Amino acid sequence: MTEPEQAAVRPSYSNVSICLPAYNEARAIAGVLEKLRNAFPEMEIIVVDDGSIDGTGEKARSINGVRVLSHERNSGYGAALKTAMRSATREVVAWYDADGQHCPEDLAAVIAPVLNDENDAVIGVRGSGSHRQISRMPGKLILKRVAELVAREPIPDLNSGLRAFRRDVILRYLHLLPNAFSASSTSTLLMMKRGYRIGYVPIQVRERIGQSTVKMLRDGGRTIHLMLRILMLFDAFLFFSLMAGGQFLVGLAYSAWAINRSGIGLPVLGAVVLISGILTFFMGLLCDQVAALRLERLE
Repeated sequence: MTEPEQAAVRPSYSNVSICLPAYNEARAIAGVLEKLRNAFPEMEIIVVDDGSIDGTGEKARSINGVRVLSHERNSGYGAALKTAMRSATREVVAWYDADGQHCPEDLAAVIAPVLNDENDAVIGVRGSGSHRQISRMPGKLILKRVAELVAREPIPDLNSGLRAFRRDVILRYLHLLPNAFSASSTSTLLMMKRGYRIGYVPIQVRERIGQSTVKMLRDGGRTIHLMLRILMLFDAFLFFSLMAGGQFLVGLAYSAWAINRSGIGLPVLGAVVLISGILTFFMGLLCDQVAALRLERLE
């Protein structure tokens, strides 16, 4: 095929904005941006320098055709993505890591179904040959199981950093996306729970360039918080029903044992636990309505 023929069949990416959150990625950012610029010259590329102290912003500004926005202080992965998506001017927005883990070919595959109006959101699914940090796998596995419980279906990849959305869809839910790394997990469940057309595309992820900013102890606590947040936001009734059921069973078992032992009727402690279970159940109904209002606020 001649070069003119290749150009004729090559899809246009003029409708795509790519969002790169960057925090202390000076070692990788210039190479990542050059590859993107060469592969997709018509694409809008937005880098958010999230309070870096190693010259990441300056490196990004040295690449022609790249918009660089800056946070005065480090606000988080999700905060940087929200800044980029609000600033984007194209109909499709894609998330792309600035640490050299992704490749332009995978980005093209993730974007294509959204550009062709086959899906509202597409997530890159990391294959078996992808680089993985072993120390973070147990926490991610637990989080994935909690998310699948909420979604009521399997999730091939909950928190992949390579994904694409119709901009008008994801903008409706920016108020729900957290500022930290959990923005990816939350956006996955948002698309699933709100009934959007979500697709999955296999990708390969390389080892990152530079040092990861994820810390085991700090982010382990954040993972626990995220699991609770996911349950409260997407299935508050399930969360409170499980708590209420546990309280009610304990109260019932204790009351039966106490009545059988003393024969003087329902014990005070048993009554307190049973009433607590009932109140927790109705609290779940109330929280479920509040969560539904938050989800539907901009729809």
